[in-house]
Amino acid sequence: MRKREITSKEITESVFARIDQVESKVRAYLSLTDERAYTQADRADKAIQSSKEDFPYLLGIPVAIKDNMCTEGVRVTCASKILQGFIAPYNAKVINRLEENGYVHTGMTNMDEFAMGSSTENSSCQVTKNPWDINRVPGGSSGGSVAAVTADECIAALGSDTGGSIRQPAALCGVVGLKPTYGRVSRYGLVAFASSLDQIGPITKDVTDCAIMLNVISCHDPKDSTSVDLPVPDYTRELGRDIKGMKLGIPGEYFISGMEPSVEKRVREAIRTYENLGAVIVDIALPHTEYAVAAYYIIATAEASSNLARYDGVKYGYRIKDAGDLLEMYMKTRDEGFGPEVKRRIMLGTYVLSAGYYDAYYRKAQQVRTLIKGDFDKAFESVDAILTPTSPTAAFRVGEKTQDPLQMYLSDIFTISVNLAGIPGISIPCGFTESGLPVGLQILGKHFDEEKILQAAYAYEQATEWHKKKPDID
Repeated sequence: MRKREITSKEITESVFARIDQVESKVRAYLSLTDERAYTQADRADKAIQSSKEDFPYLLGIPVAIKDNMCTEGVRVTCASKILQGFIAPYNAKVINRLEENGYVHTGMTNMDEFAMGSSTENSSCQVTKNPWDINRVPGGSSGGSVAAVTADECIAALGSDTGGSIRQPAALCGVVGLKPTYGRVSRYGLVAFASSLDQIGPITKDVTDCAIMLNVISCHDPKDSTSVDLPVPDYTRELGRDIKGMKLGIPGEYFISGMEPSVEKRVREAIRTYENLGAVIVDIALPHTEYAVAAYYIIATAEASSNLARYDGVKYGYRIKDAGDLLEMYMKTRDEGFGPEVKRRIMLGTYVLSAGYYDAYYRKAQQVRTLIKGDFDKAFESVDAILTPTSPTAAFRVGEKTQDPLQMYLSDIFTISVNLAGIPGISIPCGFTESGLPVGLQILGKHFDEEKILQAAYAYEQATEWHKKKPDID
């Protein structure tokens, strides 16, 4: 674009042509904003033609947005019936940041309802398919954003990550997904699931694009009380720096029985690649990892129970037409508006917060959370970053785990601890199973040390070819 070899309009046209070609199979989007996109592309082209100065990072680049981030004038539903017809009256902070950098908005992507799920099968609208095998799930809850990037239906995307919802689908679809440190990216305008865990992050085709996207969306925001006022580095600066001597920890707790053998094999091979690059491999312990899933599903459901109480049919969204009184309207609206997984989590959360159970469950889970964070703090005293599998399995078949919630919850067993501790984590492709499905490698870093995990991710990416592989959707 800088060399005037292609225009934003041409790029945008190619993206929407690709959407026309494959979207009926992938079903990544809930709504397209093509009219808005072409207006933004024309604006970008005029800016490029009239200026010789440096351009913003994303000027003219088509980006997809997960359907839980408020975008003014656009329908935002969180893939839930209870928000049908809701048009966002304002922009999330991340959308303002994208607009300031000249992005092109392609549309809103599918997700598990209110971000509650690991497969994007909990959407009330449709099931998104994995571009590598349309009989399999893309992961979740940011499955639509990840599938859109994988299938070239956008150049990059934003997702949200509460317990692995960026990293797990990125692993299952063979792209790059990063969850920043809690507080690095503003949550203002993100529809809340679990407020102490949620974080917005980028989904991209390679590590360089990931660093660029993180540059754009990272900032301090006074409108988000959990946003941390720290300087934002240029995350592209460390890319390409030698990792010789970098200490990388390998936690034994992340290589467990029940893990898919070919997944473990590819991750072990990735660790050997790091050794060949000069990194120092160190065995470490994260002893409280086994309690992470239990603690997470108490804390997350408790916060969901509180956050989702606002959806009652009064101010916006879905409301039943016939109700005898106000209480009946509340009850029937929520009964019809929420899907089964959201109801399950609301009930679990309400239970653990109820009188007589708060101390036994919620308080104890928060204490376990502190222990898990302590494990990471201690580990980072001796290593620069930590390497783990992102998911214990490759993509599973559509419908395979929908009747067994516990098995579905265990899909996030390697990602949940990161949200509980608030540290950053990235998933990058590290190979394929024998059946041709992508495998993800997870790299974890200290609080606000995204530079280090991007440096490590880039070094591995440049030493391999996995990020260049593309699915043949046809």
